[in-house]
Amino acid sequence: MVNEAKGRLFRRKDGKFLLYIPVDLAEDSMFPFRASESNPAVFVKVSFKIGDKKLIVEEWRGET
Repeated sequence: MVNEAKGRLFRRKDGKFLLYIPVDLAEDSMFPFRASESNPAVFVKVSFKIGDKKLIVEEWRGET
């Protein structure tokens, strides 16, 4: 079981930020988000608490 891995947050040339999640982590059976060939995108909500160096990633339950 892989519940921790080293990823990266980086800025693209167009100014957007991307969060890379390693495949070993994302394909673990306990990973909380499921993408498939028929539905390759999983919408998530990303938030943080002021002063804390952690990101919170949750399934997006609102409208896309």
